[in-house]
Amino acid sequence: MELTSNSFTDGQPIPGEFAFCIPADTGHVCLGGNLNPHLAWSGAPSGTRSFVLICHDPDVPSRGDDVNQEGRSVPADLPRVDFFHWVLVDLPADLGEIAAGSFSHEVTPAGKPGPQAAHGSRQGINDYTVWFAADDAMRGDYHGYDGPCPPWNDTLVHHYVFTVFALDLERCPVEGHFGGADVRAAIAGHVLGEARLTGIYSLNPAVNI
Repeated sequence: MELTSNSFTDGQPIPGEFAFCIPADTGHVCLGGNLNPHLAWSGAPSGTRSFVLICHDPDVPSRGDDVNQEGRSVPADLPRVDFFHWVLVDLPADLGEIAAGSFSHEVTPAGKPGPQAAHGSRQGINDYTVWFAADDAMRGDYHGYDGPCPPWNDTLVHHYVFTVFALDLERCPVEGHFGGADVRAAIAGHVLGEARLTGIYSLNPAVNI
């Protein structure tokens, strides 16, 4: 299988229009366009009955002590964990492309609704649900796509891995409020093929990408 995008090139920076946050003229960051990027895939194996799309960042700090703290930085050698930005299941087997902005076109405080989405698909909750849980103005269930917003003082470039999985199932066996880890577990043993595309992003002006 092959996964491509008109929005960014594999291994290259993701433009700010597809990010949750962008560098600000004053202060550190402000809200970005938060459009989902264009994605197109081909070469699905025979027997494919649906697709799953997951976007995750494997470079999120495992501890938040230094995150976005003035006069401090997040060291590059700090252990990192996954952060899910998009969990999309039940994409039909005859679909091979998603248009930019078709699932997300702005930042939505308290999160976009779900799970029902375009093309008869369902969207899980992303990890901004946990990130904003203690923020009265932003807390909620963040369904669908919400783009990059790494710590502005992180010394490590973040990688955003978009993966399309071809399944032998017409419907992914997850229900209710499901996230990336739930879907990964549910599709184990049902993946006929997969393809990845990775973009990079940083909000730290000291980091060159």
